[in-house]
Amino acid sequence: MARRSERLPLAGATPGTTREVLLHRYGAAGARPKAYLQAALHADETPALLAAHHLTRLLDEAEAKGEIRGEIVLAPYANPIGLAQFAAGRHIGRNRLHTGVNFNREWPDLFEPAAGKVGGRLTASAEENVALIRTALLEAVESLEAQDEGASLQKILAREAADADIVLDLHCDDESLMHLFLIPAHWPLAADLAAELGCRAVLLSEDSGGSSFDEAFSTPWTRLAARFPDHPIPAACLAGTVELRGKADVDDRLAEADARALFRFLQRHSVLAGDPGPAPEPQCEATRLDACEFVRAPAVGVVSYEVEPGDRVRRGDVIAWLIDPAADDPTAARQAIEAGTDGLVLSRRGRRYVAPGMTLCKIVGTETLPKRAGRNLLTD
Repeated sequence: MARRSERLPLAGATPGTTREVLLHRYGAAGARPKAYLQAALHADETPALLAAHHLTRLLDEAEAKGEIRGEIVLAPYANPIGLAQFAAGRHIGRNRLHTGVNFNREWPDLFEPAAGKVGGRLTASAEENVALIRTALLEAVESLEAQDEGASLQKILAREAADADIVLDLHCDDESLMHLFLIPAHWPLAADLAAELGCRAVLLSEDSGGSSFDEAFSTPWTRLAARFPDHPIPAACLAGTVELRGKADVDDRLAEADARALFRFLQRHSVLAGDPGPAPEPQCEATRLDACEFVRAPAVGVVSYEVEPGDRVRRGDVIAWLIDPAADDPTAARQAIEAGTDGLVLSRRGRRYVAPGMTLCKIVGTETLPKRAGRNLLTD
């Protein structure tokens, strides 16, 4: 069966303009397991686009050999709106210019609609409950209004993810090591994914803040299990956000290696036929997101870093200097930015001129940190 490609139009934005989402479909519709992968929901995160390019070729080859066991849907670009957002020669694809909303925030909460549909119908069979809940989630998606371009994009992507066994949202950070976001229920199930990709951190949270794409499809299952404890409800959608290093880490060598790692993961989870071989040795343990310090700028200024991603720091170490370019006295213009925890420097900001509250650096520690002013939430 050859790959089927669809181009699905979004609701019109302004007169004379149309955009569309491209979906590549492999395997028989309705086959299990189903995997949905999408690239660059933050449209300016280019490594995902190149990784999807290489993954498309690998899946085409697998399809030609009859190696697709389940169903795979790949969106090689998940965000045509953001891909079109250029201003004065600079690509701005993280937030929708029309509303300012982050493309990976404010995804519809499908939990309550699904709970209303399955209440009183759940059984003693986990398999039956999974089928029932998937139908309810799809019905909840279909009931969403899609009157504008952004809402129609959300509905198209949610329709593919709502009934999937595996959902991988491919992103990148600014200047960063490879890492992965999951809900705790999917660890260590996804340990092989982290090992295949060479992740240096796996961050676990039930709610990372802001209603992200992956959690829109993973958390309904755990919340339904809590709502209906007398019925077996597994965490049947392994959904995660894959951070493919930093924005400048874009080349064929890296992207092909990442695509092959994703391909082996799909083999290991029976979506594809073939022997993936043993999983590599993991490069990290999973860490709670609330043990990750998001070091934020206390004032406006120019950042000069003392550390790089991959460095290990101790609490109190100077990780950067914040320089006030308007200070009269140069000797008083420099403010030390210190680490608030022991841990691994996971990422840092690429642009060195910052405003108050911007994240300068992420440090992955092991001790739970007090929550304050977005300290542990992905508010950027």
